[in-house]
Amino acid sequence: MPGALTIGIDLGGTQVRAALVQGAQILRRASARTDVAGGPNAVVAQFRQLISEICAPEERARVAGVGIAAPGPLDSETGTILHIPTLPQWDMFPLRETMQRELGLPVVVENDGIAAAYGEWKHGAGQGLRHLVYITVSTGIGGGVVVDGRLLRGRRGMAGHVGHFRMAAEGPACACGATACFEALASGTALGRRAQKAAHDGCGGFLAEMRKSEAVDSRHVVRGARGGDQLCLALLAEEARYLGAGFTGMIHLFSPERVIMGGGVSQAFDLLERGIHAVIARDALPPFKEVQVVAAELGDNSGLVGAAALSEAARPEN
Repeated sequence: MPGALTIGIDLGGTQVRAALVQGAQILRRASARTDVAGGPNAVVAQFRQLISEICAPEERARVAGVGIAAPGPLDSETGTILHIPTLPQWDMFPLRETMQRELGLPVVVENDGIAAAYGEWKHGAGQGLRHLVYITVSTGIGGGVVVDGRLLRGRRGMAGHVGHFRMAAEGPACACGATACFEALASGTALGRRAQKAAHDGCGGFLAEMRKSEAVDSRHVVRGARGGDQLCLALLAEEARYLGAGFTGMIHLFSPERVIMGGGVSQAFDLLERGIHAVIARDALPPFKEVQVVAAELGDNSGLVGAAALSEAARPEN
């Protein structure tokens, strides 16, 4: 029997997305640029508009619930946004209560990293596992953890902020206010900054050429590496070392069967995989060296599918 119809929503600092989901299948999807300046009320209006685009009136009565994946920190027990650096007007916003009132449907609000972890666990690269770590490497670094066959939630549902453990005493500033966090060193933003510096320093090659017409970022590093540019390949090798160090820490901390890497940078996983595993093989304690890192199977849909699946799991009959 096919699963119930659910709606997954992904709230991001640059884009909001909504999808009509059945099991692991996305039936329809729509997106819009986040109305950051308009604040929560404007974004809630965007949610309503996107839902009207993906869900026909005759389907609306069949929707069992709505799951929202949002950056945090947030309190998933109450569905309240506590603070989002990229959405400054959202502090203490009661997102679940607001959306339930607007839609007349049950709503689950979850950290985007935990939602993506759940999506991969139930429908992606983590199916059948009892222990996994999911890490999204994109603008920032976030994630979620499954231990003993259960999502790790912690106090107020805020566990899994894997991007904010410090990897060194000194280093680049992080958006959280600390320095040398995993995110500050290994995120797509950090890779982009290193690429910009290399292009600015006049090292030549692909990045210097790109800098003449557009702002260089991590995507250019991947493009250049796929074209054989030596500087881009060196930058990705450095990125793999940072990721390998962070993943080794996660492996020691949570003892997963598998680490799953998602987010925009994971599109270069085939170029990063060998370097990541080399660091784990070198630095992990012997019983942990065999843990594999794999790419997310659901790609950029992990959070949408996971949020929708969480809303279905929260139904009373489940």
